[in-house]
Amino acid sequence: MQYTNRRMIVTLTGENDAERSAELVRIVCAFVEQYDDMAVERLDGEEATYDRMAAAAESVPFLVPRKLVVLRMPSLNKEFAEKFGDFVHRIADTSDVVLVEPKLDKRLTYYKQLKELTEFREFAILGTENLVQYVQDYAKEQGGSIAPSAARVLVERTALTQLGLRHEIDKLLSYDSHITEQSIELLTEKTPQSTVFDLLEAAFAGNTKSTLALYEEQRALKVEPQQIIAMLAWQLYALALVKSAQRRSVDEIARETKLKPFVIRKSQDLARSISLVRLKELVTQLREFDVRTKSEGIIADEAVRYYLLQLAL
Repeated sequence: MQYTNRRMIVTLTGENDAERSAELVRIVCAFVEQYDDMAVERLDGEEATYDRMAAAAESVPFLVPRKLVVLRMPSLNKEFAEKFGDFVHRIADTSDVVLVEPKLDKRLTYYKQLKELTEFREFAILGTENLVQYVQDYAKEQGGSIAPSAARVLVERTALTQLGLRHEIDKLLSYDSHITEQSIELLTEKTPQSTVFDLLEAAFAGNTKSTLALYEEQRALKVEPQQIIAMLAWQLYALALVKSAQRRSVDEIARETKLKPFVIRKSQDLARSISLVRLKELVTQLREFDVRTKSEGIIADEAVRYYLLQLAL
């Protein structure tokens, strides 16, 4: 990247932490290479006042022709979000500004202003297929290898984003430069959320033995009944969203619901075997169990077991 005298205002947003962070590093490194690291000022919206952030953007750089102001989640300061239009006009011609906003509410005026007044760069979480390819590419970059089938196992088993997958791959490569499904099973933990989906799938299939076995596995992993209730609620919520989406594509559902594509694909099979009426009943029953465990003193462990058996009937 070659900087010019034209003022740059960039927004970096989206839940893909790895790609968003990499883009920020790229911008800062390019700026430092052309100017100097003393020309970079970083402020956090959780701590800095609106006036402090505005002053940084409008002040003249010291001993360098340009300065770069990096604002991390400036909208945590309510005044900044409300006065963003004013803030833009206060930015000096010798200042470049990068706003890092991982999550934005698209209903707010602030979001619309960012889209209109800044160079808006959004980094979405990759879908399963892209993550599988990412795992293979990253392993190769680190001097290792992993087959597509094993990469898919890692993605679906851990349900991690790119950043989390990097850490897992680094760990696996330190064990063996060729990552296999066996080493993945040995060295990674299956996410509780993924296991709870398996539990739900077993229950809907009427397999009471497998349902209770999966529940015991969760309890052995020190997952409390209340946590399982919360995860079941999330899985039912995802199932309801997918069921309501009817014939829409996975990509369309992901964009509208913010669910991960692999969650949608898994939910689609279950959605075909259950009606919306039944789904509502299950959500209502789960809510009642949750309330009763907190207000009536019933044993949560027994309540969850009973609920799961009811699902399997």
